[in-house]
Amino acid sequence: MKCPICHHGHTRPERVTVTLDHGQITVVFKDVPAEVCENCGEQFVDEQTTATLLRQANDAAAKGVQLEVRSFAA
Repeated sequence: MKCPICHHGHTRPERVTVTLDHGQITVVFKDVPAEVCENCGEQFVDEQTTATLLRQANDAAAKGVQLEVRSFAA
């Protein structure tokens, strides 16, 4: 797809690192599927993946995690 941010590059599938911060909680997900613009580097994660990330981050927060690094699991 054409990048909606820079309007010059096209995106391609890649694996990226996503960091979610909320208050005192930080969860880092590695190996997340995303579309990345070859021109500006902007990353786009689809709705289903975003929902999974948020659910896993909320689970970590409920367990009292303050900092966690994990591989993404769909």
